[in-house]
Amino acid sequence: MSLRTWSRLVLALSVVSLSVVSAMVAAERSASAMATAADRFLESLRPDQRAQAAFEFQSNERTNWHFIPTEMFPRNGLTLKAMTDVQRARAHDLLSAGLSQQGYLTATSIMDLETVLRALEPNGRLVRDPETYLFSVFGTPAPRGAWGWRIEGHHMSMHFTIVDGTAVAGSPYFFGSNPAQVRTGPKSGLRVLREREDAARALVMALDGSQRTAAILEDVAPDDILTGAEVDIDPLSPVGVKAAALNASQRELLLRVIGAYTSIMADDIAAERMASIRDAGLDNIGFAWAGPTERGEQHYYRVQGPTFLIEYDNFQGDGNHVHSVWRDFNGDFGRDLLREHLQASAH
Repeated sequence: MSLRTWSRLVLALSVVSLSVVSAMVAAERSASAMATAADRFLESLRPDQRAQAAFEFQSNERTNWHFIPTEMFPRNGLTLKAMTDVQRARAHDLLSAGLSQQGYLTATSIMDLETVLRALEPNGRLVRDPETYLFSVFGTPAPRGAWGWRIEGHHMSMHFTIVDGTAVAGSPYFFGSNPAQVRTGPKSGLRVLREREDAARALVMALDGSQRTAAILEDVAPDDILTGAEVDIDPLSPVGVKAAALNASQRELLLRVIGAYTSIMADDIAAERMASIRDAGLDNIGFAWAGPTERGEQHYYRVQGPTFLIEYDNFQGDGNHVHSVWRDFNGDFGRDLLREHLQASAH
């Protein structure tokens, strides 16, 4: 081996090692930030509030989730409304610790849509209040062992599991938007989840005839996401056009759809998620659509790979009410991380 070849090999190995170390450091930083924020949040609570917000890690409550209004699905946890200003600030610190800046703005915008619904439904039977979202912490935030936290409420359900201070799981997570586009009032024109719709429509419009035939399942969209709020998630039927059948520009559009979901997470969590998707094989990711492709019409799509599922449905409200979800087949509620942790602990 020549000196030049050897130097190039050493440089390549150094770059790989640096990337791995950087990812590990970033993951530790994100997990540490969430642990610190969770500790500060819990420390700010009175005993009666802590009894509402804190649960054992193994509690069945950890997998109790939904995305419909609380009147239709009673929830546990501590609401923002029941907190002091200081406690609310610390709850928001915890939320922002797990999300990117874009993700935090999206989450708080979803919460604020409750004020839009309140104006649209002055005599409605449901309480529309951005302070009715509930925070919960499971277990003890610590550098060893497992703990987690959750925010739940109408159109938002996010679950984080942290294991041994480095590994972070962030699914299932659900974001919804009603209205999908605000049509009246001071927020007119606002589309909180616009990138999820626009990216997928750009992809379906970029498909050629045979690709569209494979991708478009039905002329009418289903009335909701097919997986609902099931605790256990299995792959749906492997339909749609596969990434292996896409050209380079179309594959970039597919990655843009996936990125609309991963980008809301903190950078290290998003990077790890994309790395695992690539490791499982991009060619096996399928994209499927149902309903018309014109904007403003009721539509549905899903992206399914070997390890994950994205579902998006805009059927309710005459095509102006979005439900979208990310599920990990083996990783929801941190199941894969917990399995690895138990196996390592047994040695």
